[in-house]
Amino acid sequence: MLFIIIAFLISPVCAIAAEPSTQSFPYKKSPQGELSLTAYYPPEWQADDRRSAIVFFFGGGWQKGSLTQFEPQSQYFARRGLVAFCADYRVKSRHDVDPDECVADAFDALRWVRGHAAELGIDPDRIIASGGSAGGHLAACTALCPEPTSPDQKISARPNILILFNPVLDFTSERFVERIDGDAKRAAAISPLQHLKADSPPTLIFFGDQDRLAVQGEAFAARAKELQHKTVLEITPRQNHGFFNKPPFRESTLHRAAQFLTDLGYLPASP
Repeated sequence: MLFIIIAFLISPVCAIAAEPSTQSFPYKKSPQGELSLTAYYPPEWQADDRRSAIVFFFGGGWQKGSLTQFEPQSQYFARRGLVAFCADYRVKSRHDVDPDECVADAFDALRWVRGHAAELGIDPDRIIASGGSAGGHLAACTALCPEPTSPDQKISARPNILILFNPVLDFTSERFVERIDGDAKRAAAISPLQHLKADSPPTLIFFGDQDRLAVQGEAFAARAKELQHKTVLEITPRQNHGFFNKPPFRESTLHRAAQFLTDLGYLPASP
């Protein structure tokens, strides 16, 4: 009986100890204020580790959004052994910026993570960029689009893998180009589809088949096939934009993403 009571008292403590720990870091001083990202560490993390890392960017149409959108995904991957990050960036409603300035922030977030790899316990050559909708667009831009100039230009902002949830992949359509004052040149610069190459990072893309952006995913996958680039497009039937935010699709997309990373050697197989 004493053993049972002791085990009962200890087990909640063990469960709490197994949760990922978090830490916030400022990564950029913008004209509108400081930007930060939140790190989610695996329970057994050590500063001298060399783990894979994943950086998430929230959605919200470059207008709004919450830093906590990808908290469930970050906690999941931290429990699986990655160091995960949720990155803030400027948006129109709070900072009066255009989408290309959002993209510049995403580059700076990736550059900061790689530049601090040693103290974060991550491998600078195993960094994954991810995000949903506008955040998926930002992640894709960091891998594929021209890098904006930066004081830390010597540190690459390019991720090694992309995991994208219903992202905008072509900014040149009228629907999007009007967000940057109809400037076709600026739109082309932040259109991942326009910059895809055979040696671009391996990419996993999720869409619902009712999402009107799914045609961009299909165009991206078709171009990837022409280039013999590794793109995997997952289309979920009877689902619309943002379907991955809710059960059971949050879990199913997470498990598929984990398998993709395991196959590429970025994530240990699930025990």
